[in-house]
Order: sequence, then structure tokens, then C-alpha cells
Amino acid sequence: MVPPATRPVRPRLPDVFASGRRSFSFEFFPPRDDAGERRLWTTIRQLEPLRPTFVSVTYGAGGSTRDRTVRITGRIATDTTLRPVGHLTCVGHVVDELRRVVGQYADAGVRDLLALRGDPAGGPGTPWVSHPGGIDRAVHLVELVRSLGDFTVGVAAFPEKHPEAADLESDAAILVAKARAGADYAVTQLFFRPTDYLELVERVRALRCDIPIVPGIMPITNLAQVQRMVRLSGSAVPDAVVERLAPYADNPASVRAAGVELAIELCGRLLSEGAPGLHYYTLNTSTATREIHAALNVPV
Repeated sequence: MVPPATRPVRPRLPDVFASGRRSFSFEFFPPRDDAGERRLWTTIRQLEPLRPTFVSVTYGAGGSTRDRTVRITGRIATDTTLRPVGHLTCVGHVVDELRRVVGQYADAGVRDLLALRGDPAGGPGTPWVSHPGGIDRAVHLVELVRSLGDFTVGVAAFPEKHPEAADLESDAAILVAKARAGADYAVTQLFFRPTDYLELVERVRALRCDIPIVPGIMPITNLAQVQRMVRLSGSAVPDAVVERLAPYADNPASVRAAGVELAIELCGRLLSEGAPGLHYYTLNTSTATREIHAALNVPV
């Protein structure tokens, strides 16, 4: 455990964004077993010296792994120098359960939350079914968290729009509604075309909303794996990216090297265009993330 007296004094996340200082953050998924949790802690310790603005641990599919996610997030708060952001989703929870989860985070010293509707309980692509006594929309989850205390609240954004959104404009309007309900910043779903992110920002700014929108980055170290993930999110890996990697199809090491190079190019473009930072989807490994971070020459 890191003694409280030696933990860094951090500005609130809204103050970080307001200062113009770029935010760099890492996201992990909840391990399925104790061996996976040990590997995750190795990754966390390897990334800790980079001094990210925050780190987060997701819920499993359909809101599963909640208890493990909350426990690991709390341990990050007490046993490391990192700032954890606690995930919170609407899936499968009545309002009283959501209040209890927020209380668990608060008891562990976690005052930063990411409020998400989450994927349907049946998995991505299945119909959303309202949970009796629960919450159906992320905007209402933001309102709930705001009513429970002095928390900072992040939300999701979708450069290629949410799969259930009617169009790009209505999807941007939903993000603006979350900002007006009290969200402090947004983190995007993974994407590979910088224009998708930049045009999302333009749509939101046209609605007179200045919420910081942090691009979510996943380096392609395994093309088939990433293609499966983006299909689940209702997106696709662009043809230009697939063509760039195709010559290395039979060489996993070369695919990984080319994927990291693509991520470096994407991140460089986003930062040059004014993105307020980067949020890395790490897949619970640190090597590719550290390579990208080093290539961008980000001060630590």
C-alpha cells in the first residue's frame, strides 16, 4: 500500500483539461481469473512510471465482473500512485445497486467515474432490454452520479456513431446532452481514421458544447483480434488499414510492427490537430503502449 502522505496531489480532471495540459490514460479489461489478474498487475506496474493522467478498468460483457472490476480499481487507488477512474454501467443494475457501487468506489478513495450505458446484457448487437428498476440511458446515469457527491464524470463518445444512433448528428446531440447533465469529459470508442474523430469534434462544437473529447486508441498488434472487436462495436477496420497490413499477413511480428507504426501516425495527427490527449486501450499489455508513447516523445 502506498502511504497517503506519499501519494501525489493531483488536480481534478476538469482542471487538467481546462489547463490545456494533455491527458494520457490507459484502460484495462477485467481479468477472468487470478492468473490474469497477476498479469494485469505486472502491466500496471510497467505503465506506472509513465505517470498517466488516469487509468481505468472496464466491466466485463453485459456488466459481468463488476465485483472484480471494483476491487481492482480500489486497489489501484490504495496500492499505487495512479489515479483510477471507476467504470459504472447501467446493465443489469437497479438504481440502489448503482448507488452502492458508487459508494464502494468512494470508500476506496475513487472520486472519478466513467458513466456508461453499456452493451446489452445479451451482448453487442442484441436489443437493449430495460432492467426493472434500473436506468436506460447514460445521461440519466450521469445525473445519478452527480446527485451522489463530488465526483468527476466521464462518458463515452463514438466517432463513427453509436450502433443504435439514427445518424451522426443525433449521436452528437446525445453526447451534448450528457455534457449538459454534468459530464466533465468524454473518451471515444476506438477508431482508425483521424477524420472520424475530427468531424465528431466539429459536430459537437457546432452545438455550442466544449466538452473535452479524448480519442481512444488501440494499436493493431493482431489484425483478426481487432477486427472482431470493432465489429462488436458496430464499426470496421478501414480498407486502407487492412491494405497496409496485408503484406505481413503471414508474419505476426511484422503485423505488430506495422500496427504500432499506424498508431503512432494516428496519434501524432490527432495531437497536432488539438486533441486534448490520448486514451490507450491496452488489452492488458504494456509493450505496444509504451512504444507509442515513447515515439510521440511525451514528457513524463
